[in-house]
Amino acid sequence: MASPTTRPGYGVRLIQKMSSGRAFAKVAPHIVPALDRAVHRLTRGKVLLSARMLPGVILTTTGARSGLPRRTPLACMPEDGGTWLLIGSNFGRPGHPAWTANLLAHPDAEISWKGRDIAVRARLLTGEEREAAWAAALRFWPPYATYQARVEREIRLFRVTPTRSA
Repeated sequence: MASPTTRPGYGVRLIQKMSSGRAFAKVAPHIVPALDRAVHRLTRGKVLLSARMLPGVILTTTGARSGLPRRTPLACMPEDGGTWLLIGSNFGRPGHPAWTANLLAHPDAEISWKGRDIAVRARLLTGEEREAAWAAALRFWPPYATYQARVEREIRLFRVTPTRSA
């Protein structure tokens, strides 16, 4: 991934353009998470296919209604200081992704990051803090702007922080 001051290469720009399309929003939610879960399991947590485009985690939450563990592969934005930003874009589809409701109901969760399982606490960002995080997310992955433009809901942003040292 290019630094914020350099222009991304042609391959990254092509992927950004493709991921902004409506066809991608229809197909990707059915294919990308299933492939990610399978590869993640086969490599014992060391590889996420989607992380070839963006950094990624496997988020394990407690289901908001079921109370059962829910594992979701997600793109993330690592932040300085050992936190991660999770963006509830849902590929630019109308509804909030289920994992965001799970975090609202049960903010204690776990992420698998580069083969390590890390206990985290999630916090929904609001106000100026959300605006600053959203601006950083757009610099990091510009297609998020296209996703937001397609939906009436405000895309939820969560900051996850480790709750104990790994």
